[in-house]
Parts: sequence; C-alpha cells; structure tokens
Amino acid sequence: MEAYLQALKAYQTFNPSGWVAIYRLLPMWAGLVSCAVGLTLLLFGGGRLFRLIAGPMGALIGLGWTGMLTAKLGLPLDPRLPTAAAALLALVGFLFPPAVIYVGVGVPVGLLGGEIAGPSDYLIGFVPGFILGGVVAVVLHRPVSAILASALGAWLLVIGALAALHPFTGMVTAMARQPWGLIIAAGLFALAGSVYQIAVRPSPEEAERQQAERQRLKERKAEQRALEKRWGA
Repeated sequence: MEAYLQALKAYQTFNPSGWVAIYRLLPMWAGLVSCAVGLTLLLFGGGRLFRLIAGPMGALIGLGWTGMLTAKLGLPLDPRLPTAAAALLALVGFLFPPAVIYVGVGVPVGLLGGEIAGPSDYLIGFVPGFILGGVVAVVLHRPVSAILASALGAWLLVIGALAALHPFTGMVTAMARQPWGLIIAAGLFALAGSVYQIAVRPSPEEAERQQAERQRLKERKAEQRALEKRWGA
C-alpha cells in the first residue's frame, strides 16, 4: 500500500514521468480491469454513472490539487492535509456530485486567475476565478461531467493498457520513457469520449423520455392484442 501512496504523490506535482510510472505497480489483471473501467467511463461516465465516480474523482482532486493550491496561496502545508482533503471530497462526491464538478473546474480556473493577477494579488485573482469557473461548470454539468469522466477514463485506459501489455513486450518501457506521447494519446481518447457522450448519446432526460415512449408503445400493442383476442373469440 505504501508503494501505491508514494506513486500517487506524483500527481501532486507536475511530473509526467511519475504519472505514467504508476503502471509498474499494477499486475496484468488490474491493468485489464483498468482498461474496462476506462472504456466504460469514456462511453457512459457522464450520465447516471457519474455519481459512482464522483467520489473517487473527488479523492484524486484532493490529492492532486491541495499541495499546489496551498503553495500558491502561501499557506503552510500539513503532510496530512492532502489525504484529509481527498477523504472529504470523496465523501462529498458520493453525496452531492455537482460539488466535485464545482471544485474540479473552479480550482484550475482560480489558479489561472491567480497567475494572471500575479504573486502580490494572487488571492484577488484566484477567488473570482474559482467562484465563476465552478458556477459555470455546475450550470453546464452534463457536458462538464462527460468531459471529466472521459478524461479520467482515458487515463485509466492508457495506464491499464501499459500494465496489461508490460509482461509481454518491452515496447511498454520504451513508451513510458516518452510520457508526453502517452498524455497526448489519452487526450485524444478523452476528446473522442467527450464528443461521443455530448453529441451522440442522449441526455438522461431524453433517455427517460425515449424509455417512457417505448413503454407506452408496448402497452398499446398489448391492449391491441387483447382486443383482437376478445373479438376473435
């Protein structure tokens, strides 16, 4: 477990090689499971399934952004703070998924606003960016949840493929030495998954309407068959 926690710490910094290196800790069967989960998120993660992944996604956001955020804001970083933030966001994500969307988009937008404002006025730039980015993300929750789920699914698919193929070919090690190529590949997968979920798959409301229409059609056909059977008798 300690090795996994150390590997996850790479996601708290800008460390592409460390992000990719986590595949070495996964056995082949875990890589296959990761590929299956990643593909599912790419195709369906932005719908009702998002509630199930909002918790783990909140935990990843807590682990990944807490250290950078405290450093940018000039706050002291307790070593336990990223873990505590991850646990809190995981719980909030399961209970209220839009909160994860708010934080997941609001924090990077806020950081961008802080960079624009400059070190002396970092907080002045961060707060409006965080609030505005989070509000817009929640308003556009369906496309944003599809994009977030696709991004997570794409990365799980890439890491899972590396772990599954690692025992059989040395090409995986060579590919891992070029982390930006893998990141670009994951980005293309995420883009394709986002477009599919937003533009091709029906929204949850539309899916419910179609299901209700099919149910009504089925009931009408059953009533028609019953009526024909009575008249035939």
